[in-house]
Amino acid sequence: MEDWIWTTLVRALAFGTPILLAGLGEIYAERSGVVNLGVEGMMAVGALAAFAVAQSSGNPYLGLAAAVLVGALIALPFAVASITLRANQYVAGLALTMLGLGLSGLLGKPYEGAPLAHPLPETGFVVAALVLAAVLWFFLRHTFAGLVLRSAGENPETVDAMGINVYAVRYGAVVFGGAMAGLAGAFLSLAYRPSWADGITSGLGWIAVALAIFAAWHPLKAVGAALLFGALYHLSYRLQAAVSPEFLKAMPYLFVVVVLSLSALRRGPSGAPEALGIPYVRGERR
Repeated sequence: MEDWIWTTLVRALAFGTPILLAGLGEIYAERSGVVNLGVEGMMAVGALAAFAVAQSSGNPYLGLAAAVLVGALIALPFAVASITLRANQYVAGLALTMLGLGLSGLLGKPYEGAPLAHPLPETGFVVAALVLAAVLWFFLRHTFAGLVLRSAGENPETVDAMGINVYAVRYGAVVFGGAMAGLAGAFLSLAYRPSWADGITSGLGWIAVALAIFAAWHPLKAVGAALLFGALYHLSYRLQAAVSPEFLKAMPYLFVVVVLSLSALRRGPSGAPEALGIPYVRGERR
């Protein structure tokens, strides 16, 4: 029994790592007031960039850097559309997901099914994700820059009155979220299943979006939420002999639906940031 619990915990950490990494980036984007539903697409492009560069160079760490860079770059069009052009953030995010999935599927065809020559260990990613959660929590709660980021999502007019560019704060948060999604994708193609296959993200980006809400936009709570989602993923494989495989595979996604259904986006300290999803117009009062 103890071995079963220990195995479940270890695998939950591995399954939960990409969800945690992408979820931390989404928490920062949403804390600044921007909802990015393009996490799935950014993860897919990051996974392809990581694998392609690592395979061609023979250096998985170059692949890791490429994933972070590409994730940040592909987040830029979304940032321009949602922040500068003030387009609907939900529609722009869905477009980013479709762009990322389509682009990675098309460009990844030459690498389909090829194993990675020099994979990275899962342990390094797991430790990095846990450390990042602690560092990002400290930054958000105990630094002036973190206060500015939170204020951009709660009361952007106040940030503007302080002489700080709200658009720059939100751009930084969205690009950071893209970089974290790229890092999550790199974990999938460099460590978890060191190869490339179209659909490698398997909906994990959507779970990362739900994780941000489930964790109440708190980086440390996101660790527990990622463990829970990771355990559900692991159990969906362990219990296939006793329960319908179709139901087990759907279990993590059903849980996401429940979370999103029960999470009424309450405004204020106990819920979502006040200005979440609302484009900011300088000089205009909400």
